[in-house]
Amino acid sequence: MTASSRGGRAVQAVLSTSPNVCARCASSPSALPRIPGRLYSSLAAAVAKTPTDATSPSTAPKSPPYDVRSGVILTRPPLVTRKLHPFENSFFFYQKRLEERLNTPFITSIYFKPDTARRLDWNIKVEERQGTVAKELGVYHGKSSKAWDDELKVGDELSNQETIVKSLLKDAEARVSDDAEVIAAEDVVPVEPPADRVTEADSKGDVRRLDRQLDRTLYLVVKGKDGWGFPADVIPKEENLHESAKRVLDQTAGINMNTWLVSRIPVAHVVSRPKLSKEGAVEKKGEKTFFIKGRIMAGQADLKDNPFGYTEFKWLTREELEKELPKAYYKGVRNMMTDR
Repeated sequence: MTASSRGGRAVQAVLSTSPNVCARCASSPSALPRIPGRLYSSLAAAVAKTPTDATSPSTAPKSPPYDVRSGVILTRPPLVTRKLHPFENSFFFYQKRLEERLNTPFITSIYFKPDTARRLDWNIKVEERQGTVAKELGVYHGKSSKAWDDELKVGDELSNQETIVKSLLKDAEARVSDDAEVIAAEDVVPVEPPADRVTEADSKGDVRRLDRQLDRTLYLVVKGKDGWGFPADVIPKEENLHESAKRVLDQTAGINMNTWLVSRIPVAHVVSRPKLSKEGAVEKKGEKTFFIKGRIMAGQADLKDNPFGYTEFKWLTREELEKELPKAYYKGVRNMMTDR
């Protein structure tokens, strides 16, 4: 006898105890008792609806309240290249002398027409340099038998930037007039030198001016009730991050600036935790401030009638910011700052 027939007879024996079911109906599959179906999730729902003890205290901690703020890190990029290291000056000077050795001889007739004022001017200056074509290399002949001796001695000032600038300015002086007449030495008009890298603002230590530290990036910081920091404010519901940043910049420093927000993505953020009392009540909300990077091309900051209570502003370098900003505040923004 198979297992299925044994099971069928066992069911018939159970159902035969009921007088309402005959043996034929009991043997049919439709007569088997139906077990009520129940999904797997119904058990979880039943467990979830199980009442808990109302007297047990809630153990879920409440999240501390924070204000989400938007701020602007307004920067002025470097205006001049950085000052070269003495080793870099020596290297570039050596490269120029090496080019004198490797290049083909300078053919004057290609660049200057004969019997012209420019040709006469060129001849005078080359003669003063003892035949050296380059203007800032001193006396050096790249095609002579001593061309291999192209390195400077220790302490030689010929590769300094100041010496090179003087050589170029002297070469730029006009030695021949438009009438092809040689100008006397006392009548030569000197060429105006380039502006000094150290400005008046650097000499006076004026940190409110933009024409200082020309080879460095400057950052706008303002002084409020909590000390120095970047301008920021709480984001209202009707504004997004970059819109609030633009509003904060206009309300803080005025509209007399030509500025540009680099991106809508924040470049740094600072978090300050809320202050709680001993009973757990919030005495001061925490702040989560996200900063948008901006550039200033023209104009100047003006804190007059700003609604945030800022009283002073400064344009500072990265090293100067480290001294002015709180330690935790500076730690949150330092990675977005450039080395220059």
